[in-house]
Amino acid sequence: MDATTPLSEPRDSRRLGGAEVGGAKPGAAERGAARPATLGAVSVPDAARPAPERRRVVVVGAGQAGLSAAHFLRRAGLEPGRDLEVLDANPTPGGAWSHRWDALTFDDAHGIHDLPGLPLGQTDPTEPAREVVKRYYGRFEAVEGLRVSRPWRVTSVQALDPAGVAEGDVESGSEGGARFEVLAQAPDGARRLFLADAVISGTGTWDRPYLPAYPGRFAGPQLTTRDFVAAQDFAGQKVLVVGGGTSAVQFALLLEAAGAQPIWSTRRPPQWTKLPFDKNWGAEVERGVASRTRTGLPPLSVVAATGLPLIPRYVAGIRRGVLASRGAIRRLTEGGVEFADGSHESVDAILWATGFRASLGHLAPLRLREPGGGVLMAPDDVSVLRAPGVFLVGYGPSASTLGATRAGRRAARAALAASAAAASAAAASAAASAAASGMSWSAQNAELAAPAH
Repeated sequence: MDATTPLSEPRDSRRLGGAEVGGAKPGAAERGAARPATLGAVSVPDAARPAPERRRVVVVGAGQAGLSAAHFLRRAGLEPGRDLEVLDANPTPGGAWSHRWDALTFDDAHGIHDLPGLPLGQTDPTEPAREVVKRYYGRFEAVEGLRVSRPWRVTSVQALDPAGVAEGDVESGSEGGARFEVLAQAPDGARRLFLADAVISGTGTWDRPYLPAYPGRFAGPQLTTRDFVAAQDFAGQKVLVVGGGTSAVQFALLLEAAGAQPIWSTRRPPQWTKLPFDKNWGAEVERGVASRTRTGLPPLSVVAATGLPLIPRYVAGIRRGVLASRGAIRRLTEGGVEFADGSHESVDAILWATGFRASLGHLAPLRLREPGGGVLMAPDDVSVLRAPGVFLVGYGPSASTLGATRAGRRAARAALAASAAAASAAAASAAASAAASGMSWSAQNAELAAPAH
């Protein structure tokens, strides 16, 4: 992803080597809503805009990072539906975990950590991870009383004009002082508009799989990690698995077990490691990722920072030759692939397990992209330097679920401070306006009282 790529969601259909793999932004404001700053957004007719709802903080996404932030905001006294709104695009709890493939059991899953204040408890290691997490996150939402609004996908976040909100024209909360306009849409086309002092974005990466570009065209089916459901669908087929991460390794083993023939391709030699991924190593990885996001560079993938663990199942796969990489791809052909060493392989399908990029399309109106390709983050690793009052959780060093809870706590604290600052600024502005009105009234009376000449 280069620096000229817009910070927006990819199209629903993406072209990979010639084969296909299977929102309007708000603009002019209506009376009663603060006016969005001029950000190059497409205008929406006033009649199409929903009535604004006032909140102190809007949390976008109900994965681990978003739920953690909402937990700490609740502890600070914010009431869902009045001061706080949590919006999630998924129809059920579970975040990205609710979309994981059938064979990913809890025992095989990486990075499922306790949410704050509610331990996960004992689980069946053979149960599908998505079911475990959906049940756990749903229980957390109920215990916390978060009243998550779903399925509502946030389509844009815009900065507001300093003119603020017209008094008395919002449904709840304080009148005025809002810094951001948050527009959300449901699958049936219904829309909601929120005016907020602060926005915490925890949208993760699942909606934005990274798809590398190669010369040539493959005529067969192609899918990404998020499309994978069951290895049995490929029984008897030869499948090219592309990617150097844990998902690619797991897919290759699952395909082999289902009677398919996986061919593994990695851009670089697989990075195997015997080191345990413990808290100390995790902290070191987070520091490395933070060093990039604090300079506006895109964060590295977890595997690039940690490597692949040499657990017994993977070692056995290496010995059988299933986990032996054929190397990088040079180009795609109609019926297969040509590798960098000049060899060819015919395949029936391609599975792109090439990672994800941060899903930040809803923040495109804020123009956060730096020349280096990422978002410039403050030293607290949650505050966006280019947009005070906007906070990212699950981005960069907090992309792991271990770091998500800490990021949620920091973001909640910072969002509360931003909300308080917005309220103070609104009060000062109102006082100045009242004083100016009083001075004008006095001047008019003085003029009327002056003797005629």
